[in-house]
Amino acid sequence: MSVFGKLFGAGGAKAGKGGPTPQEAIQRLRDTEEMLSKKQEFLEKKIEQELTAAKKHGTKNKRAALQALKRKKRYEKQLAQIDGTLSTIEFQREALENANTNTEVLKNMGYAAKAMKAAHDNMDIDKVDELMQDIADQQELAEEISTAISKPVGFGEEFDEDELMAELEELEQEELDKNLLEISGPETVPLPNVPSIALPSKPAKKKEEEDDDMKELENWAGSM
Repeated sequence: MSVFGKLFGAGGAKAGKGGPTPQEAIQRLRDTEEMLSKKQEFLEKKIEQELTAAKKHGTKNKRAALQALKRKKRYEKQLAQIDGTLSTIEFQREALENANTNTEVLKNMGYAAKAMKAAHDNMDIDKVDELMQDIADQQELAEEISTAISKPVGFGEEFDEDELMAELEELEQEELDKNLLEISGPETVPLPNVPSIALPSKPAKKKEEEDDDMKELENWAGSM
């Protein structure tokens, strides 16, 4: 028997003979918790009632007040016992829930292991290696075909690249020379016309006065 068979086979057989399932046990524990919680609420109300009665009687009726306090003590004792019982049941329920969860997890892991084994039964590692090598070869071939297809084809029209470059340079030089001539070429600018009217001559009288002044200046300089 396999490991998972030992884990789940025996448990399944035992449950089939009348034993409770984990889900049933968990549900019963929850029902018990609910019942004890209601009992707690009842006892808390009774304790509050007896405390109110004791305060009401007080010094007026000590006997009745003492009886109320005694009942209060009994209710408090029962409430403490229920608190302890609830803690125990809650711990047991949580432990059972964890065990049930672990059982389901292991069961699912066992199913997954069987499925994986069945999937690998038809696989041969050597065949896998051959398949991966074939895929790599076909991918390499596809890349070579793509590279060959992408190369430009002239269909018989082959030209000398050097001759084409030289012709292009000549065309560029011609265009450059043309642009330079347009920039530095002679421009026809109209010149102003020569005046046809004769300019007035300098008056003779003013010329004589200037000669006299120059002579006077020379005489004054010679006497110094």
